[in-house]
Amino acid sequence: MNRRVLLLEPNYKNKFPPIGLMKLATYFRLRGDDVVFYKGDLKEFVIRQITEECVAQLAKVDETIDWKLRFNRIAKYIRYRRKSDLESIGIDDSEDAIFIYPWIEHFKKFYHSGEYKKHPRWDWVGVTTLFTFYWDITIETIEFAKTMVKDKRNLMVGGVLASIQPKEIEEATGIKPHQGTLHTPAVDGKGGDIDDDNPYIIDELPLDYSILDEIDYEYPDGGSFYSYTTRGCFRTCPFCAVWRIEPEYQQYIPLRERIERTRRLYGDQQNLLLMDNNVLHSEKLKEIIEDIQSCGFTNGARYVEPNQYFIAVRNLRLRINDRAYIRKCYKLLQEINNYKGLNEKLRTEILALREKHNLLHLETCKREVLVDTYKDFAPYFEAKYKRLKGRLRYVDFNQGVDARLFNEEIVSLLEQIPVRPLRIAFDDMKTEPKYKKAIRLSEKHGMRDFSNYLLYNFKDKPVDLYHRLKINVDMCEKMNVSIYSFPMKYHPIRGEHSHDRDYIGKHWNRKYIRAVQAILNATKGKIGRGVSFFEKAFGRNEEEYMELLLMPETFLVFRFFFEDLGYTNEWRESMAALTDEEREELLPIIYMNEFNNIDGLTDNPKYRHILTYYKDYRKDIANHSSELYKLLQEFEKRQIEKLQKKL
Repeated sequence: MNRRVLLLEPNYKNKFPPIGLMKLATYFRLRGDDVVFYKGDLKEFVIRQITEECVAQLAKVDETIDWKLRFNRIAKYIRYRRKSDLESIGIDDSEDAIFIYPWIEHFKKFYHSGEYKKHPRWDWVGVTTLFTFYWDITIETIEFAKTMVKDKRNLMVGGVLASIQPKEIEEATGIKPHQGTLHTPAVDGKGGDIDDDNPYIIDELPLDYSILDEIDYEYPDGGSFYSYTTRGCFRTCPFCAVWRIEPEYQQYIPLRERIERTRRLYGDQQNLLLMDNNVLHSEKLKEIIEDIQSCGFTNGARYVEPNQYFIAVRNLRLRINDRAYIRKCYKLLQEINNYKGLNEKLRTEILALREKHNLLHLETCKREVLVDTYKDFAPYFEAKYKRLKGRLRYVDFNQGVDARLFNEEIVSLLEQIPVRPLRIAFDDMKTEPKYKKAIRLSEKHGMRDFSNYLLYNFKDKPVDLYHRLKINVDMCEKMNVSIYSFPMKYHPIRGEHSHDRDYIGKHWNRKYIRAVQAILNATKGKIGRGVSFFEKAFGRNEEEYMELLLMPETFLVFRFFFEDLGYTNEWRESMAALTDEEREELLPIIYMNEFNNIDGLTDNPKYRHILTYYKDYRKDIANHSSELYKLLQEFEKRQIEKLQKKL
């Protein structure tokens, strides 16, 4: 008997799709099971499930009304129980209204009484996990999953957090999570991951991209092939979880077959995003590069987006994932209806066709209708996709490559594929010589676009971050290359503060952390080329940088405005007037970065005067009747006038 399988990703913000769940979706579909993926408001998921059952029941009572068109109104009433929402449903339109009312009340009560928890619908539920600081929302999702599955033995929790803190999760939820990857097929009908007769290495299965069209959430780095060509890392960096999750290094995982399968089923993707944690350590790097090239990722290769509507309807015909492709077809029909590349007459034709076939609302889109009307809509999509031009495609070793392993042979292999950007970690000043060598070698072989993550708040000192950033900016200027730096705050993966973002490193303090974050907010989290830009953001030297870390946060956020007002200079002069002893007394107060009750922080009037600069001026700036707001408007007006004169 086919199972009903629910795959859940907690509703945190993340850049990449859940690769583990995409592999599981492939596994369960290969087994013939019905798979549903969800990421979003958990209450909304339950309400929609209950509303679907309610609508199905109402259709049995009165099939003359298309209750699907009233789906959202019914769901709203079930959720909020307001009389106005009940009236908006229009139950009295039915001749059988006397029977309709009790059913709607039944499903409303079914939700609010929690009765649905006693009648779980799912045979198997999987929950993925990510960072440890997403603890609360992850535990909430696991607890929710427990109410969804018929047998808790068929609830699997896996992923990063599950592998790092399995005991903590079991203590909190009673569910023992799976650690590491799913790499064990059954032998003689025993011992396989998930099922005793599982013939697959689940971790090496192709990804099911269709599940991403089942949800509203859009991953910022979507639209690529995602894969691994190696697993694990031979290093055991104390801040890293990789060697705990993937303790054995796999030299080579064939890529081509999985990419080709994805291409056939879900369409071509522009870029190849590889999640390897230390690909350069592989003795099979030459084979990996050849594999990448065989997948169409060669220097100068271009990508032309395939006809997405053709793929969606074809996959509806193949019954790959009706739920996903009905949603995708609906979305594509909306997009083509608003496509500016078609004239108004054609867009009007599309709207009329959609109305004729009841395709104006997602709830009324039917698989059979979408398949049957493909020929009617196909010409419009063909016209759109014929206009598209090819775009260069790139390979991204997204987790970064190890600067300590660079040599001529390795770089000569990397230059054979269109790597952009080349991400090289620069987590410690100790690696500066090898990091610089890696950049120079790469530039020598024609690679000019780089990116790196700079770990801070670990064992480093604040000035270390400044020097690493400055090294990148200086190399950009001297070598005429592009290096984007992304400072990443360290969070412990075990112990105190592993479940929040409050950890402060030995050499850091709350004020310094907030200052770096304020500067990065202004630069959108990255630092690129441009000496003058960098020096304004982080200072011309160590002294200026350390002063910026100490500067009131609002003065950093509205840098030019407060400099123009003279506030920044007043603060600077007040700090300069302190004796060494006074600085030793005041600085620990500033480091705490808590300025809501300045009078309670110190009795010293001199210190209190300086601390007034640290109050949150943003409330005054946002208040249209405040003097500060008016001054900001005048300042911005002057800035615009200056800019116009230059132009």
